[in-house]
Amino acid sequence: MNAFPSRPEEAEREEMARLLPVPAERDLPPGRHLHHKGILMQQIRHDQQNSPADTADRRGRRFLRPVILVPVAAMAAAGILITSLAMGGHGPSAPSADRSVSVQAGNAGGARALLDRIATVASRQDVTPVREDQFVYVLSEVAGTEPTEQRADGGPAELGAVHERRIWLSQDPGPKGSDSGMIREDGTQLGMAAPSPAGGDGAGGVPAGIDRPTYQWLASLPTDPDALLKKLYADTGSQGTGGRDQAVFDKIGELLRESVMPPGTAAALYNAVAKIPGVVEVPDAVDAAGRHGVGIAREDTSLSQRSEWIFDKTSLSYLGQRSYLTQDTKQGKAGTLTSISAVLARAVVDKAGQEAGGASG
Repeated sequence: MNAFPSRPEEAEREEMARLLPVPAERDLPPGRHLHHKGILMQQIRHDQQNSPADTADRRGRRFLRPVILVPVAAMAAAGILITSLAMGGHGPSAPSADRSVSVQAGNAGGARALLDRIATVASRQDVTPVREDQFVYVLSEVAGTEPTEQRADGGPAELGAVHERRIWLSQDPGPKGSDSGMIREDGTQLGMAAPSPAGGDGAGGVPAGIDRPTYQWLASLPTDPDALLKKLYADTGSQGTGGRDQAVFDKIGELLRESVMPPGTAAALYNAVAKIPGVVEVPDAVDAAGRHGVGIAREDTSLSQRSEWIFDKTSLSYLGQRSYLTQDTKQGKAGTLTSISAVLARAVVDKAGQEAGGASG
């Protein structure tokens, strides 16, 4: 058989092509552009940084404050990935270029109204309970503050590169349940084993509770905001230098991070936050994926640092979080970012390493 077409065949094809209508161009939705760009940028960072020396160096770095990932108000039904977080109409993902923000005035009255709206949205979600033999999987983009060579005793630091973080959190309530979880971050895979908390039985691990909020534990919390806040103050105590109010605000952020919870619990938590003194609304906030939203924030005055949760202005779904300096300090000038994150996907899966489509690695 001749591998090359004859002249008549070529002419016939050209004529058919001329007569056929031009196919309509199809563009990707904005959210998919963001998704594919994120994958490309992650591969570029991986190729640039994946030398043995660099990997060893990164393992030794520590954030000044842990990057916390707060879940969306619109929770995922069990086993279903939330992809609606990559909202259309937001800017492209290029957060690593922005290392400072404008310190805006907060509005306490606005925070109460906004949290009431967020709680209403959360209360209306249809959430399938998560079984104790399952895992909560979250894919995020995160960055935290990394020490510089000149840093000493709280001195200058700079925001590290934004990178992907995947985490699988076991829902097993027992102390050893946490050991079966897993984290993949910045080219490194980590287990979740942890020593016993103070006063533990020495068996190792962390049981379900305020420091490891499983779905079932969250479901056991009071749904009355006053009763819930009273329990949180009692369980949290005074931690750090920011006082009890800041400690509870941060603890609620930890309870919300990388989790799926019953709608009633989520609504109660947001209504409880509205009762904490010093909580304010910030009119414009940007997450690690470059998405603009509105912030719910509180300042740790002892550190001159504001912690901020970011919600979409229309849907009130959770986008991410950031923290930054509100005044000039040894760490940097006012507005310097100290951490930033964006939740890109969330699912409930049957084993660690499994992603939303069922594949595991």
